[in-house]
Amino acid sequence: MCNLFKYLLLVLTSFNLACNSKVVKKKEVETKPNIIYILADDLGYGDLSSFGQTHFETPNIDKLAAEGMVFTQHYSGSTVCAPSRSTLLTGQHTGHTPIRGNKEVQPEGQWPMPAASYTIAEMLKENGYATGVFGKWGLGFPGSEGDPNNQGFDEFYGYNCQRIAHNYYPEHMWHNQEKVLLKGNEGTGRAIYAPDPSHQQAIDFMVGNKKKNKPFFMFYASAIPHAELFAPDSYIEKYRGKFLPEKNYKGVDSGKNFKNGGYGSQPESHAAFAAMISYLDDQVGELLTKLKELGLDKNTIVVFTSDNGPHKEGGADPDYFNSNGVYKGYKRDLYEGGIRVPMIVRWPGKIKKGSKSDHASAFWDVMPTVADVIGIEKPKNIDGISFLPALLGETQKEHDYLYWEFHERGGRQALRKGDWKLVKYDINKKVLRPFELYNIKEDPSESNNLAEVHPEKRDELIALLKNARTDSDIYKFKSVSYNAEKK
Repeated sequence: MCNLFKYLLLVLTSFNLACNSKVVKKKEVETKPNIIYILADDLGYGDLSSFGQTHFETPNIDKLAAEGMVFTQHYSGSTVCAPSRSTLLTGQHTGHTPIRGNKEVQPEGQWPMPAASYTIAEMLKENGYATGVFGKWGLGFPGSEGDPNNQGFDEFYGYNCQRIAHNYYPEHMWHNQEKVLLKGNEGTGRAIYAPDPSHQQAIDFMVGNKKKNKPFFMFYASAIPHAELFAPDSYIEKYRGKFLPEKNYKGVDSGKNFKNGGYGSQPESHAAFAAMISYLDDQVGELLTKLKELGLDKNTIVVFTSDNGPHKEGGADPDYFNSNGVYKGYKRDLYEGGIRVPMIVRWPGKIKKGSKSDHASAFWDVMPTVADVIGIEKPKNIDGISFLPALLGETQKEHDYLYWEFHERGGRQALRKGDWKLVKYDINKKVLRPFELYNIKEDPSESNNLAEVHPEKRDELIALLKNARTDSDIYKFKSVSYNAEKK
């Protein structure tokens, strides 16, 4: 009888342990990962040491790459700021997303995303996530339907307006609907470097949601290294005199555009540029350290990328630093240098350390990827495809094609299908410019136009280009001809 009792007790204990084990496993599966999406501003493909930069190093971002996956063929949503962010948030490329250009609204802000837009922040908020954006917005003036608080973000701190974000010592920033005056930055004052308070607010957001035991999505939209080349002097000192001959930039130091879009003077442009990226690298390092301190490291997906290629404004010298690597073009170009950007994704225990992917992906793929990650149905009417299989080392579906359009400098379009890329410039000009066709795999620098060598491939891509977009009442091409200017 005693032995029988012991046997029954053993069976019940084993059953209990098995049940508890299943509960634990089920809980682990159902735990939603935090998501941190770090977006640098105008950082070129070659501006990270893990992507070929030799003038300076980015150790914290390189560490992120070593612990995750590097994407070698990732594309920004556009070649300028606002539409690039719009594609990211809506999952639609620039032929469909509501914001397709940097259209301004005075006195502060940009043309707003419409209320009907469905954003990645709204999607995640509906699925139990806290949502926050820190840094630069540019998708709707304060209080408009495009205001971040009206587009699914619980918390916003930073620049609402892209024009004001040209300056690193602004007189104010925004915390949700509150205008925050930065004391010491009045007039010519430079007491508070704007990336500092934005960064601290991001840290506080992480800490607050850890206490609430709530998963979070953090859009860390840094303004670095865009526009004027300013950094704290302690950072500039590290590079002072190392990148000679220096570039002395004479900018705006007074008048109506001072701290209102005009770039401040910088006599040490090379040192300042390296200092800014070093500063951003340290901020990334601090975010990663805080994740570990909070015990969130293993259950957080961290993405690092840039909103478009390198700029040539405010004293920036991308040719000196080889900021776009082998790629032709800069910001505002639809050549590879304007839209191909670095992307790193780290997800401990899920993504193989030190791995690489040559999958051709773009900003509009982030939304369906996140939907896949948290196990929900992908939103309808989007252009993106999930790259979760690539992250997990599984068979990855490829795009039928990737598409971009740009509404400044005469109007531009580009389309990539497989290894082939079609480029069309000067759409709105009287003198029509021929189509350009490149084999990106064989000619990543786009130096050999094959439009006349492979007319059948050119015409195939022209047919796709013709139907890749829908008309917009705000962002229009004056006239688009797909026939007369082939040659």
